[in-house]
Amino acid sequence: MAIETLDAPANTGPAARNKTVVVEQLFCALTGVPVSAEEAYWAPPLVTARELVTTIVSNLLRTPGNLGHALFTEQPNVPYTQEAREQLAARRSAEQLKLLVGLLLLVALAAVPILLLTMG
Repeated sequence: MAIETLDAPANTGPAARNKTVVVEQLFCALTGVPVSAEEAYWAPPLVTARELVTTIVSNLLRTPGNLGHALFTEQPNVPYTQEAREQLAARRSAEQLKLLVGLLLLVALAAVPILLLTMG
């Protein structure tokens, strides 16, 4: 990371005179490849089904009041390379499918005993 200090002309305000610009190397959040800020594709981070379930369970056990905040706050965008866009889309689709199958299994586990009790 490089820090560059820009000196403004004397006729500008004090805020413009001491402006510090931070230039840092960015890395693709999916592949780890270095990417410049101008060429980066900025998108929300990839959240896996495991991370989502872990967050829900840990917040329900520790601080149930923070569950809504943990799930619904907007996450800051992270950089991706342009080449990783298709890979990111495929990973997001796979994670959504995992979550859907898991939720369907939970519904089936809850519905089977109810159906067995009503039929028997």
